[in-house]
Amino acid sequence: MLQDKLTPFIDRYNEISSLLSSPEISNDIKKMTELSKEQSSLEAIVEKAKAYIQTQKSIEENRELIYDDELGELAKEELAEQEKYLDELEEEIKILMIPKDKNDDKDIFIELRAGTGGDESALFVHDVFKMYTRYADQMSWKIEIVSSSEGSAGGYKELIFQIKGNGVYSKLKYEAGTHRVQRVPDTETQGRVHTSAITVAVIPEVDDVEVDIKPNEIKMDVYRSSGCGGQSVNTTDSAVRLTHIPTGIVVAIQDEKSQHKNRDKAMKVLKARVYEQAMQQQLDATSANRKLQVGTGDRSEKIRTYNYPQNRLTDHRIGLTIYALDDVMENGNLNLIIDPLISHARTEAIKEAGL
Repeated sequence: MLQDKLTPFIDRYNEISSLLSSPEISNDIKKMTELSKEQSSLEAIVEKAKAYIQTQKSIEENRELIYDDELGELAKEELAEQEKYLDELEEEIKILMIPKDKNDDKDIFIELRAGTGGDESALFVHDVFKMYTRYADQMSWKIEIVSSSEGSAGGYKELIFQIKGNGVYSKLKYEAGTHRVQRVPDTETQGRVHTSAITVAVIPEVDDVEVDIKPNEIKMDVYRSSGCGGQSVNTTDSAVRLTHIPTGIVVAIQDEKSQHKNRDKAMKVLKARVYEQAMQQQLDATSANRKLQVGTGDRSEKIRTYNYPQNRLTDHRIGLTIYALDDVMENGNLNLIIDPLISHARTEAIKEAGL
């Protein structure tokens, strides 16, 4: 029964309340902070659990009254309302009982890379970046370009940017993978549809506590920046390349004129990539959450197709097709895709947890 699974949450919440009022804990700021955070994380489910238990009691009472000559009709009306409310509470509680992804509240780095399709692929990187920018505006998030490498005919061969805001990773974590585009390029004189692809990586930002990279594990190279930017770009060794020796992960940043700023940016991206690799290895080893049931996060996995001639967008992981590609690309209305992905992941997580 669901009620049996709720009792431990209520018991733990009450236990923490007792601990927080004890003299031993009140003198231990660190422990008090930890317990307060844990209690805060339990508040929502405990509130719903108490309402669920109370509603169950009311239902039992009304079931006994439905045959009463005076109160039977009223009991039937209340019973119908209470049973509907109980079903709603049950669904809300199941979602709250799903183990929370510890990265959900983190800011992220998104890495876009042109793949098959040459110049058209680089142009699509630019279009996808604009799509994420418009979505971020809707969500009141902030975007900052970390590193960019322009394509020969426009767009970007590679683009790394950071998104900061509330619940960024929870919304965008399912974007990782290969995004395929089908459209007529501007340079196509015969009107033929071309297919190209880009890869998207979504990496949660981490702090020093989560990833401890020692100085002797890093090789740093400096060199002169290349590309657009005028004389100042090419006259100083401001570009920085960091290599994490244990994993072989390499990050090169050249967008800033200051070597110090480029190194700071590169270090942040490097830590995030090292963390991402460790996280992926753990997933591969344990098959935790069946890779969230919507894909492995592997950049080689084809997750989505953007078909411009048909105004069609398809997410292959959940078999979702919408004919509103223009709304997604031009207005950043990504929730048309993201909300069904989150809903699907929750449904599979509830099955996995046996709720």
